[in-house]
Amino acid sequence: MSQKKISLVTATNLVVANMVGTGVFTSLGFQVAGISSDFALITLWVVGGIAALCGALSYAELATALPRSGGEYHYLSKIYHPSVGFLSGWISAVVGFPAPIALAGIAFGEYVKVFTPGIAPVFISLLIVWMITVVHLFGLRVEEIFQNGSTFLKIALILVLIVAGLLVPNPQHLNLNPGPNSFETLVSGPFAVSLVYVMYAYSGWNAASYITEEVRDPAKNVPWALLIGTVAVTGLYLVLNYVFLRTTPRSVLSGKLEVGLLAGQAIFGPIGGKIVSGLISLGLIATISAMAWIGPRITKRMSEDLPKLRLLGKTSKKGTPYVATVLQVVIVTFLVATGTFQTVLIYTQFSLLLSSLLTVLGLIVLRIRAPKLERPYKVWGYPVTPILFLAITLHMMLYVIREKTAESLLGLITVVAGLIIYFFAREPGRKIYSAPFK
Repeated sequence: MSQKKISLVTATNLVVANMVGTGVFTSLGFQVAGISSDFALITLWVVGGIAALCGALSYAELATALPRSGGEYHYLSKIYHPSVGFLSGWISAVVGFPAPIALAGIAFGEYVKVFTPGIAPVFISLLIVWMITVVHLFGLRVEEIFQNGSTFLKIALILVLIVAGLLVPNPQHLNLNPGPNSFETLVSGPFAVSLVYVMYAYSGWNAASYITEEVRDPAKNVPWALLIGTVAVTGLYLVLNYVFLRTTPRSVLSGKLEVGLLAGQAIFGPIGGKIVSGLISLGLIATISAMAWIGPRITKRMSEDLPKLRLLGKTSKKGTPYVATVLQVVIVTFLVATGTFQTVLIYTQFSLLLSSLLTVLGLIVLRIRAPKLERPYKVWGYPVTPILFLAITLHMMLYVIREKTAESLLGLITVVAGLIIYFFAREPGRKIYSAPFK
Protein backbone atom coordinates (compact mmCIF):
# COMPACT_ATOMS: atom_id res chain seq x y z
CA MET A 1 0.00 0.00 0.00
CA SER A 2 1.53 3.31 -1.08
CA GLN A 3 1.82 5.89 1.64
CA LYS A 4 -0.04 9.14 1.23
CA LYS A 5 2.09 12.23 0.80
CA ILE A 6 1.60 15.79 2.00
CA SER A 7 1.53 18.86 -0.24
CA LEU A 8 3.95 21.77 -0.52
CA VAL A 9 1.41 23.90 1.34
CA THR A 10 1.37 21.52 4.31
CA ALA A 11 5.17 21.19 4.37
CA THR A 12 5.46 25.00 4.35
CA ASN A 13 2.87 25.28 7.11
CA LEU A 14 4.92 22.87 9.22
CA VAL A 15 7.91 25.18 8.88
CA VAL A 16 5.84 28.27 9.76
CA ALA A 17 4.08 26.60 12.70
CA ASN A 18 7.36 25.26 14.11
CA MET A 19 8.98 28.68 13.93
CA VAL A 20 6.22 30.91 15.24
CA GLY A 21 5.76 30.02 18.90
CA THR A 22 6.20 31.91 22.15
CA GLY A 23 9.63 33.36 21.34
CA VAL A 24 8.53 36.30 19.23
CA PHE A 25 5.95 37.34 21.86
CA THR A 26 8.42 37.29 24.76
CA SER A 27 11.91 38.28 23.54
CA LEU A 28 11.68 42.01 22.89
CA GLY A 29 11.32 43.07 26.53
CA PHE A 30 14.76 41.70 27.42
CA GLN A 31 16.29 43.17 24.25
CA VAL A 32 14.92 46.63 25.02
CA ALA A 33 16.41 46.45 28.51
CA GLY A 34 19.95 46.05 27.13
CA ILE A 35 19.80 47.83 23.76
CA SER A 36 18.71 51.44 23.34
CA SER A 37 18.97 51.69 19.54
CA ASP A 38 15.78 51.05 17.54
CA PHE A 39 17.98 50.30 14.53
CA ALA A 40 19.89 47.63 16.47
CA LEU A 41 16.67 46.06 17.78
CA ILE A 42 15.28 45.58 14.28
CA THR A 43 18.71 44.50 13.02
CA LEU A 44 18.63 41.69 15.58
CA TRP A 45 15.64 40.17 13.83
CA VAL A 46 17.18 40.77 10.41
CA VAL A 47 20.36 38.92 11.45
CA GLY A 48 18.25 36.10 12.91
CA GLY A 49 16.28 35.86 9.68
CA ILE A 50 19.46 35.78 7.56
CA ALA A 51 20.94 33.02 9.74
CA ALA A 52 17.72 31.01 9.56
CA LEU A 53 17.53 31.44 5.78
CA CYS A 54 21.17 30.37 5.31
CA GLY A 55 20.48 27.31 7.46
CA ALA A 56 17.27 26.49 5.61
CA LEU A 57 18.95 26.72 2.19
CA SER A 58 21.79 24.50 3.40
CA TYR A 59 19.39 21.90 4.75
CA ALA A 60 17.47 22.04 1.46
CA GLU A 61 20.52 20.80 -0.43
CA LEU A 62 21.11 18.01 2.08
CA ALA A 63 17.45 17.02 1.90
CA THR A 64 17.70 16.50 -1.87
CA ALA A 65 21.20 14.98 -1.89
CA LEU A 66 20.37 12.57 0.97
CA PRO A 67 16.61 12.12 0.45
CA ARG A 68 15.43 10.39 3.61
CA SER A 69 13.39 11.58 6.56
CA GLY A 70 15.07 12.20 9.90
CA GLY A 71 16.74 15.60 9.60
CA GLU A 72 20.04 15.92 11.46
CA TYR A 73 19.91 12.28 12.55
CA HIS A 74 20.02 11.11 8.94
CA TYR A 75 22.50 13.70 7.64
CA LEU A 76 25.03 13.33 10.45
CA SER A 77 24.84 9.52 10.26
CA LYS A 78 25.61 9.58 6.55
CA ILE A 79 28.28 12.28 6.55
CA TYR A 80 30.20 11.49 9.76
CA HIS A 81 29.24 8.29 11.60
CA PRO A 82 26.00 6.59 12.72
CA SER A 83 26.85 7.30 16.37
CA VAL A 84 27.00 11.06 15.67
CA GLY A 85 23.64 10.92 13.96
CA PHE A 86 22.13 8.89 16.79
CA LEU A 87 23.25 11.43 19.40
CA SER A 88 21.58 14.20 17.42
CA GLY A 89 18.41 12.13 17.04
CA TRP A 90 18.48 11.19 20.72
CA ILE A 91 18.67 14.84 21.77
CA SER A 92 15.80 15.72 19.41
CA ALA A 93 13.64 12.82 20.60
CA VAL A 94 14.03 13.30 24.35
CA VAL A 95 14.44 17.08 24.56
CA GLY A 96 14.53 18.88 21.23
CA PHE A 97 10.83 18.41 20.54
CA PRO A 98 9.25 17.37 23.90
CA ALA A 99 10.64 20.39 25.79
CA PRO A 100 9.35 23.03 23.31
CA ILE A 101 5.99 21.22 23.22
CA ALA A 102 5.90 21.41 27.01
CA LEU A 103 6.87 25.07 26.91
CA ALA A 104 4.14 25.87 24.38
CA GLY A 105 1.63 23.82 26.37
CA ILE A 106 2.42 25.66 29.59
CA ALA A 107 2.23 28.98 27.76
CA PHE A 108 -1.20 27.93 26.41
CA GLY A 109 -2.37 27.22 29.95
CA GLU A 110 -1.15 30.60 31.19
CA TYR A 111 -2.81 32.53 28.34
CA VAL A 112 -6.12 30.65 28.64
CA LYS A 113 -6.40 31.03 32.43
CA VAL A 114 -7.92 34.51 32.02
CA PHE A 115 -10.91 32.77 30.39
CA THR A 116 -11.02 29.77 32.75
CA PRO A 117 -10.82 31.06 36.34
CA GLY A 118 -10.77 28.28 38.90
CA ILE A 119 -9.10 25.74 36.58
CA ALA A 120 -5.41 25.07 37.18
CA PRO A 121 -3.30 26.20 34.17
CA VAL A 122 -1.27 22.98 34.32
CA PHE A 123 -4.47 20.98 33.72
CA ILE A 124 -5.28 23.12 30.69
CA SER A 125 -1.71 22.64 29.45
CA LEU A 126 -1.88 18.87 29.72
CA LEU A 127 -5.37 18.76 28.21
CA ILE A 128 -4.37 20.64 25.03
CA VAL A 129 -1.24 18.51 24.56
CA TRP A 130 -3.21 15.28 24.98
CA MET A 131 -5.99 16.42 22.65
CA ILE A 132 -3.55 17.38 19.90
CA THR A 133 -1.70 14.09 20.33
CA VAL A 134 -4.96 12.18 19.86
CA VAL A 135 -5.59 14.11 16.63
CA HIS A 136 -2.20 12.98 15.32
CA LEU A 137 -2.99 9.34 16.08
CA PHE A 138 -5.77 9.44 13.45
CA GLY A 139 -3.30 9.35 10.58
CA LEU A 140 -1.51 11.46 8.03
CA ARG A 141 -4.60 12.87 6.29
CA VAL A 142 -6.12 14.10 9.57
CA GLU A 143 -2.73 15.51 10.59
CA GLU A 144 -2.52 17.43 7.32
CA ILE A 145 -6.01 18.93 7.61
CA PHE A 146 -5.52 19.89 11.26
CA GLN A 147 -2.06 21.37 10.68
CA ASN A 148 -3.16 23.47 7.71
CA GLY A 149 -6.24 24.77 9.50
CA SER A 150 -4.43 25.67 12.71
CA THR A 151 -1.53 27.32 10.88
CA PHE A 152 -3.77 29.43 8.65
CA LEU A 153 -5.64 30.52 11.80
CA LYS A 154 -2.34 31.44 13.48
CA ILE A 155 -1.20 33.56 10.53
CA ALA A 156 -4.60 35.29 10.34
CA LEU A 157 -4.46 36.14 14.05
CA ILE A 158 -0.95 37.60 13.74
CA LEU A 159 -2.02 39.65 10.72
CA VAL A 160 -4.95 41.04 12.75
CA LEU A 161 -2.51 42.11 15.46
CA ILE A 162 -0.15 43.67 12.88
CA VAL A 163 -2.86 45.60 11.01
CA ALA A 164 -4.37 46.88 14.26
CA GLY A 165 -0.92 47.97 15.44
CA LEU A 166 -0.15 49.81 12.21
CA LEU A 167 -3.42 51.75 12.52
CA VAL A 168 -2.85 52.91 16.09
CA PRO A 169 -2.97 56.74 16.37
CA ASN A 170 -0.17 58.63 18.09
CA PRO A 171 2.49 55.89 17.80
CA GLN A 172 5.84 55.88 19.58
CA HIS A 173 8.62 57.74 17.81
CA LEU A 174 11.15 55.32 16.30
CA ASN A 175 14.53 56.07 14.77
CA LEU A 176 15.45 53.22 12.44
CA ASN A 177 18.45 54.97 10.92
CA PRO A 178 21.91 53.77 12.00
CA GLY A 179 23.54 56.13 14.46
CA PRO A 180 27.20 56.92 15.26
CA ASN A 181 27.37 54.12 17.83
CA SER A 182 25.43 51.51 15.86
CA PHE A 183 28.46 49.34 15.02
CA GLU A 184 29.56 49.23 18.65
CA THR A 185 26.06 48.12 19.62
CA LEU A 186 26.02 45.36 17.00
CA VAL A 187 29.23 43.81 18.37
CA SER A 188 28.34 44.34 22.04
CA GLY A 189 27.58 41.75 24.69
CA PRO A 190 23.88 42.67 25.00
CA PHE A 191 23.47 42.20 21.24
CA ALA A 192 25.06 38.72 21.42
CA VAL A 193 22.85 37.81 24.38
CA SER A 194 19.74 38.99 22.56
CA LEU A 195 20.71 37.11 19.40
CA VAL A 196 20.61 33.79 21.29
CA TYR A 197 16.96 34.43 22.21
CA VAL A 198 16.15 35.69 18.70
CA MET A 199 17.53 32.47 17.20
CA TYR A 200 15.38 30.50 19.63
CA ALA A 201 12.38 32.37 18.20
CA TYR A 202 13.55 31.45 14.68
CA SER A 203 14.17 27.78 15.49
CA GLY A 204 12.08 25.42 13.39
CA TRP A 205 13.26 26.64 9.99
CA ASN A 206 14.49 23.09 9.28
CA ALA A 207 11.12 21.41 10.00
CA ALA A 208 10.38 20.05 6.52
CA SER A 209 13.71 18.19 6.39
CA TYR A 210 12.52 15.82 9.12
CA ILE A 211 9.68 14.43 6.98
CA THR A 212 11.25 14.40 3.51
CA GLU A 213 9.74 11.03 2.58
CA GLU A 214 6.22 12.16 3.50
CA VAL A 215 6.32 15.11 1.06
CA ARG A 216 5.18 14.85 -2.55
CA ASP A 217 8.04 15.37 -5.02
CA PRO A 218 10.49 16.08 -2.15
CA ALA A 219 13.40 17.11 -4.41
CA LYS A 220 11.31 20.08 -5.48
CA ASN A 221 8.93 20.74 -2.59
CA VAL A 222 11.18 20.38 0.47
CA PRO A 223 13.56 23.19 -0.62
CA TRP A 224 10.59 25.40 -1.51
CA ALA A 225 8.90 24.68 1.83
CA LEU A 226 12.05 25.60 3.75
CA LEU A 227 12.61 28.75 1.68
CA ILE A 228 9.02 30.04 1.62
CA GLY A 229 8.37 29.23 5.29
CA THR A 230 11.56 30.89 6.52
CA VAL A 231 11.15 34.03 4.38
CA ALA A 232 7.49 34.38 5.39
CA VAL A 233 8.26 34.09 9.10
CA THR A 234 11.17 36.54 8.82
CA GLY A 235 8.79 39.08 7.28
CA LEU A 236 6.19 38.49 9.99
CA TYR A 237 8.79 38.83 12.75
CA LEU A 238 10.18 42.11 11.41
CA VAL A 239 6.76 43.72 11.07
CA LEU A 240 5.50 42.31 14.38
CA ASN A 241 8.46 43.66 16.34
CA TYR A 242 8.11 46.99 14.56
CA VAL A 243 4.46 47.03 15.70
CA PHE A 244 5.48 46.21 19.29
CA LEU A 245 7.97 49.10 19.31
CA ARG A 246 5.55 51.42 17.51
CA THR A 247 2.64 50.88 19.89
CA THR A 248 4.20 50.32 23.32
CA PRO A 249 6.54 52.62 25.27
CA ARG A 250 10.01 51.19 25.84
CA SER A 251 9.66 51.82 29.58
CA VAL A 252 6.65 49.50 29.62
CA LEU A 253 8.37 46.75 27.61
CA SER A 254 11.76 46.85 29.34
CA GLY A 255 12.54 43.64 31.20
CA LYS A 256 9.04 42.24 30.73
CA LEU A 257 8.24 38.75 29.47
CA GLU A 258 4.63 39.37 28.40
CA VAL A 259 5.45 41.59 25.40
CA GLY A 260 2.43 40.41 23.40
CA LEU A 261 0.03 41.19 26.22
CA LEU A 262 1.52 44.64 26.83
CA ALA A 263 1.32 45.46 23.13
CA GLY A 264 -2.27 44.19 23.07
CA GLN A 265 -3.22 46.58 25.85
CA ALA A 266 -1.55 49.43 23.97
CA ILE A 267 -3.35 48.51 20.72
CA PHE A 268 -6.80 47.44 21.90
CA GLY A 269 -7.14 49.30 25.20
CA PRO A 270 -8.06 47.86 28.63
CA ILE A 271 -9.43 44.61 27.21
CA GLY A 272 -6.31 44.19 25.05
CA GLY A 273 -4.76 41.66 27.42
CA LYS A 274 -7.64 39.24 27.03
CA ILE A 275 -7.84 39.75 23.28
CA VAL A 276 -4.15 39.03 22.74
CA SER A 277 -4.25 36.15 25.24
CA GLY A 278 -6.90 34.56 23.07
CA LEU A 279 -4.97 35.24 19.86
CA ILE A 280 -1.71 33.81 21.18
CA SER A 281 -3.30 30.76 22.81
CA LEU A 282 -5.10 29.79 19.59
CA GLY A 283 -1.89 30.30 17.64
CA LEU A 284 0.01 27.98 19.98
CA ILE A 285 -2.20 25.08 18.89
CA ALA A 286 -0.45 25.04 15.49
CA THR A 287 2.97 25.16 17.18
CA ILE A 288 2.21 22.20 19.45
CA SER A 289 0.70 20.29 16.53
CA ALA A 290 3.71 20.79 14.23
CA MET A 291 6.21 19.57 16.82
CA ALA A 292 3.94 16.71 17.88
CA TRP A 293 3.93 15.62 14.23
CA ILE A 294 7.67 15.82 13.57
CA GLY A 295 9.21 14.53 16.83
CA PRO A 296 7.98 10.92 16.55
CA ARG A 297 9.25 10.70 12.94
CA ILE A 298 12.83 11.05 14.20
CA THR A 299 12.33 8.28 16.76
CA LYS A 300 10.75 6.11 14.06
CA ARG A 301 13.70 6.64 11.74
CA MET A 302 16.20 5.64 14.44
CA SER A 303 14.20 2.49 15.20
CA GLU A 304 14.37 1.46 11.54
CA ASP A 305 18.17 1.59 11.62
CA LEU A 306 18.55 -0.07 15.04
CA PRO A 307 16.51 -3.30 15.30
CA LYS A 308 16.67 -3.38 19.11
CA LEU A 309 14.57 -0.20 19.07
CA ARG A 310 12.10 -1.47 16.47
CA LEU A 311 9.19 -1.28 18.92
CA LEU A 312 9.40 2.52 18.74
CA GLY A 313 8.93 2.40 14.97
CA LYS A 314 5.55 0.65 14.93
CA THR A 315 3.28 2.54 12.54
CA SER A 316 -0.49 2.45 12.10
CA LYS A 317 -2.15 1.68 8.77
CA LYS A 318 -2.83 5.40 8.44
CA GLY A 319 0.88 6.29 8.60
CA THR A 320 1.26 7.40 12.24
CA PRO A 321 4.22 6.11 14.33
CA TYR A 322 1.91 5.60 17.28
CA VAL A 323 4.37 4.11 19.79
CA ALA A 324 6.82 7.00 19.29
CA THR A 325 3.93 9.47 19.50
CA VAL A 326 2.74 8.03 22.81
CA LEU A 327 6.31 7.99 24.15
CA GLN A 328 6.71 11.65 23.24
CA VAL A 329 3.50 12.70 25.00
CA VAL A 330 4.61 10.78 28.11
CA ILE A 331 7.85 12.81 28.17
CA VAL A 332 5.93 16.04 27.56
CA THR A 333 3.49 15.21 30.37
CA PHE A 334 6.40 14.66 32.77
CA LEU A 335 8.01 17.96 31.76
CA VAL A 336 4.75 19.92 32.09
CA ALA A 337 3.86 18.33 35.43
CA THR A 338 7.29 18.86 36.98
CA GLY A 339 8.37 22.05 35.23
CA THR A 340 11.85 20.60 34.68
CA PHE A 341 11.81 21.37 30.97
CA GLN A 342 13.44 24.78 31.53
CA THR A 343 16.46 23.17 33.15
CA VAL A 344 16.68 20.53 30.43
CA LEU A 345 16.53 23.17 27.70
CA ILE A 346 19.43 25.08 29.24
CA TYR A 347 21.44 21.87 29.62
CA THR A 348 20.94 20.88 26.01
CA GLN A 349 21.10 24.28 24.29
CA PHE A 350 24.74 23.77 23.43
CA SER A 351 24.04 20.30 22.02
CA LEU A 352 21.18 21.59 19.87
CA LEU A 353 23.36 24.37 18.45
CA LEU A 354 26.13 21.83 17.85
CA SER A 355 23.78 19.58 15.85
CA SER A 356 22.85 22.32 13.41
CA LEU A 357 26.48 23.49 13.21
CA LEU A 358 27.70 19.99 12.33
CA THR A 359 24.88 19.54 9.82
CA VAL A 360 25.63 22.70 7.84
CA LEU A 361 29.37 21.97 8.10
CA GLY A 362 28.47 18.54 6.73
CA LEU A 363 27.17 20.21 3.58
CA ILE A 364 30.70 21.47 2.87
CA VAL A 365 32.20 18.08 3.80
CA LEU A 366 29.79 16.33 1.43
CA ARG A 367 30.65 18.71 -1.42
CA ILE A 368 34.33 17.80 -0.95
CA ARG A 369 33.91 14.05 -0.38
CA ALA A 370 31.22 13.41 -2.97
CA PRO A 371 31.42 16.08 -5.69
CA LYS A 372 29.56 13.86 -8.18
CA LEU A 373 26.66 13.04 -5.84
CA GLU A 374 23.35 13.96 -7.46
CA ARG A 375 22.03 17.22 -6.02
CA PRO A 376 18.61 18.21 -7.44
CA TYR A 377 19.00 21.47 -5.52
CA LYS A 378 22.24 23.31 -4.77
CA VAL A 379 22.37 26.00 -2.10
CA TRP A 380 22.38 29.55 -3.45
CA GLY A 381 25.55 31.53 -2.82
CA TYR A 382 27.73 28.56 -1.85
CA PRO A 383 30.09 28.66 0.06
CA VAL A 384 29.14 32.05 1.54
CA THR A 385 25.67 30.88 2.60
CA PRO A 386 26.74 27.95 4.84
CA ILE A 387 29.80 29.82 6.12
CA LEU A 388 27.63 32.74 7.23
CA PHE A 389 25.36 30.36 9.14
CA LEU A 390 28.38 28.64 10.73
CA ALA A 391 29.85 31.97 11.82
CA ILE A 392 26.64 33.17 13.49
CA THR A 393 26.00 29.80 15.15
CA LEU A 394 29.59 29.51 16.40
CA HIS A 395 29.33 33.03 17.81
CA MET A 396 26.26 31.98 19.82
CA MET A 397 27.86 28.71 20.95
CA LEU A 398 30.91 30.54 22.31
CA TYR A 399 28.58 32.82 24.25
CA VAL A 400 26.67 29.85 25.70
CA ILE A 401 29.93 28.18 26.75
CA ARG A 402 31.26 31.36 28.33
CA GLU A 403 28.09 32.44 30.13
CA LYS A 404 26.50 29.04 30.83
CA THR A 405 29.56 26.85 31.39
CA ALA A 406 28.01 24.65 34.07
CA GLU A 407 24.83 24.11 32.06
CA SER A 408 26.81 23.30 28.90
CA LEU A 409 28.85 20.69 30.78
CA LEU A 410 25.75 19.21 32.37
CA GLY A 411 24.31 18.89 28.88
CA LEU A 412 26.96 16.24 28.28
CA ILE A 413 24.97 13.96 30.60
CA THR A 414 22.29 13.71 27.92
CA VAL A 415 24.94 12.99 25.29
CA VAL A 416 26.58 10.27 27.41
CA ALA A 417 23.19 8.65 28.03
CA GLY A 418 22.60 8.67 24.26
CA LEU A 419 25.97 7.02 23.62
CA ILE A 420 25.18 4.26 26.11
CA ILE A 421 21.85 3.56 24.43
CA TYR A 422 23.45 3.63 20.96
CA PHE A 423 26.10 1.03 21.82
CA PHE A 424 23.45 -1.12 23.48
CA ALA A 425 21.06 -0.87 20.53
CA ARG A 426 23.50 -1.34 17.66
CA GLU A 427 24.41 -4.75 16.30
CA PRO A 428 28.20 -5.14 15.83
CA GLY A 429 29.11 -6.10 12.28
CA ARG A 430 25.76 -4.99 10.87
CA LYS A 431 25.70 -2.04 8.51
CA ILE A 432 23.02 0.39 9.54
CA TYR A 433 22.59 1.35 5.90
CA SER A 434 24.78 1.57 2.85
CA ALA A 435 26.53 4.87 2.28
CA PRO A 436 25.65 6.76 -0.88
CA PHE A 437 29.28 7.67 -1.51
CA LYS A 438 32.75 6.41 -0.84
